[in-house]
Amino acid sequence: MKHSFKNDYSELAHPQILEALSAVGGMQFEGYGLDEHSERAAELIREKIALSSADVHFISGGTHANLTVLSSALKPHEAVIAPKSGHISTHEAGAIEATGHKICAVDCIGGKLHFSDIEAVVEEHCDEHMVKPRLVYISQATETGMVYTKTELSEISNACHKNDLYLFVDGARLSTAINSHGSDLAYADIANVADIFYIGGTKNGALYGEAIVICNDALKTDFRYHLKQKGALLSKGAAIGVQFEALLKGELLDILAQHANAMSLKMADGIVKAGYKLLYPAQTNMIFPTFPPDVVNKLREQYEFYDWLKKKDKTTVRLVTSWATPESVVDEFIMCLQALS
Repeated sequence: MKHSFKNDYSELAHPQILEALSAVGGMQFEGYGLDEHSERAAELIREKIALSSADVHFISGGTHANLTVLSSALKPHEAVIAPKSGHISTHEAGAIEATGHKICAVDCIGGKLHFSDIEAVVEEHCDEHMVKPRLVYISQATETGMVYTKTELSEISNACHKNDLYLFVDGARLSTAINSHGSDLAYADIANVADIFYIGGTKNGALYGEAIVICNDALKTDFRYHLKQKGALLSKGAAIGVQFEALLKGELLDILAQHANAMSLKMADGIVKAGYKLLYPAQTNMIFPTFPPDVVNKLREQYEFYDWLKKKDKTTVRLVTSWATPESVVDEFIMCLQALS
């Protein structure tokens, strides 16, 4: 069977997650995220981000989180500023637009929005004949695996405050970003700059689930009503609470992210040593090497991955490692590439 480098959620769940769920499988809990495990997990998150006043809500997945957050924060005439490569712009089947909100998409190098991009969009949308930008959406890490620095996030946050915009951080891969070898950020730094963000579990060892964290009091009111209306208030919400409790006890959340990053960096190093280039710097668990088409075809005989950018004489592919990627598979991939080279 081919090993897949398509994504970081092909493996079902880390054994500790499954053990935690199995241990409570026959017990009874209050529904809709009001159980003791969800409450403990929420408190562990507040401790991790050093913000005791934050509201925490557990939700099934990233698209559901993005849809619920943005539709709850925006009035009908308000819009979101986002990178053109952002998940809400490219991979959510128009979920945000379907709620009646325009995405003001910006071309960004490496998927990283710059504070000047925000200023330009606000300046362009100058009156009531256009939508009104009200929220900025960024991903940490980006869709290219790159990580915003503390300075970059501070500049974006300042631009948001200056222009009366909310800042929302898509954190589907937040843990790999925080644990990137080049990161100067902690979880508390995200809470300091973002009005609302989420911590991803689905792509970091959980069976499924994300934790939405609301820092701005203005966005807290009636949020559970929005969850219910969007089909996101799960009757068996305890299942997500149990998983996040397991992830946050003993730092499993970060340990798994560190492994995913380490495997990616090792693969990137082997690819560069074999004489190939990366389209973007290797910072997290996604890398984008460029190969000749014949090399891509040979690699695809043994591994699964997505093409990212195809040209006549070369193809950039996306390789994603996960919390469960065996180091032996990375070694085999490098040896295979060396043999082809």
